Amino acid sequence: MSKLITVFGATGNQGGSVVRAILNDPALSREFRVRGITRDVSKPAAQALAAKGVEVVAADMGSIELAAPAVAGAHTVFMVTNYWENPSGDGEIAQGRAVTDACKAAGVKHLIFSSLINVSEVSGGRLTHIHHFDGKAKIEQYIRSSGVPATFVLPGLFMSNLFTMIRNNGEGAYSLSLPVSPTKGQVPLFNAGGDLGKFVNAAIKHHPSSIGKHIYAATEYYTPSRIMSEFSEVIGKPATYNQISDDDFKSTRPPALAQEMLENMLLLEDPGYYGGADLKESHDLLSEKPTTWKEFVEIYKEKWL
Repeated sequence: MSKLITVFGATGNQGGSVVRAILNDPALSREFRVRGITRDVSKPAAQALAAKGVEVVAADMGSIELAAPAVAGAHTVFMVTNYWENPSGDGEIAQGRAVTDACKAAGVKHLIFSSLINVSEVSGGRLTHIHHFDGKAKIEQYIRSSGVPATFVLPGLFMSNLFTMIRNNGEGAYSLSLPVSPTKGQVPLFNAGGDLGKFVNAAIKHHPSSIGKHIYAATEYYTPSRIMSEFSEVIGKPATYNQISDDDFKSTRPPALAQEMLENMLLLEDPGYYGGADLKESHDLLSEKPTTWKEFVEIYKEKWL
């Protein structure tokens, strides 16, 4: 009988990518049946998964009792938490702990968590406002202390974020303006919807040797200058990068999030999005190559034109 994998956020960006990758992999689709967790089983995205043979279940991450039905009987669980649903307080951390406790009680053999580094620690206390990183790092720490066998996949900066960050100046030219050096900034670009499943599949296929490991889910480190150069090459229009001041960057962001978003950008230069980690070992685990920035721009060219 096939094993069960539970995928939280199955209709979202990350969870959806994981579900598609498993269903499209001949070996994994035989080895695993998929239970997709979503809040609303009636929405079209959930119904589409059900039509593909996914067991679609409504569940909540708010407590161990609410999360328990989602992970009952599962061999493997993919968990993604969303800080931005409730950016005040520790809601994300509470959710991560609840699912971890439910996995432990259910005897889950492999928990795969979408994690990030603890920037406050890695930066030596210089960048202390990137709560959506630090919260996930705290969840990872809790998972490690729980004894639940786990792998940690760390998504890079979503290429889709650049849909709004790269501006059309209205005269056939484009620009990207950030408080980061054009050549020293190192941006680990990542096609989340298309590629997260490739990295999660690698965690599954290399189990149990993947237990305890970090897998860095990014295509490559790109400088801001290279991002715009390749963008221009694909779009066929002029595109420039502008380094702006911290204050100018913050002035165009919501006040409640401005400092967090600023520090998220400063992280790209020092100490680095992954704290300087090399991507090669993670890439060596992959069966399929991740999407390049040029390929992504080509696929979604109309978003900018």
